Amino acid sequence: MAKAKQDSKMIRVTLVCSPIGFPKPQKGTILALGLHRMNQTVEHADTPALRGMLAKVRHLVRVEE
Repeated sequence: MAKAKQDSKMIRVTLVCSPIGFPKPQKGTILALGLHRMNQTVEHADTPALRGMLAKVRHLVRVEE
């Protein structure tokens, strides 16, 4: 089971635009992704839930697969 988790695809998410001036739900999504400052990059496993979050804030982040 652990091997299946390691084989999952990873996605790099970088905050490229400040969430200041955007609605609170979008700011919350940015924080839930683990992004706190501009140009910060985090890695997450590729899941449908993550894809949905990225779709809501696609204008604020850059996604690399």
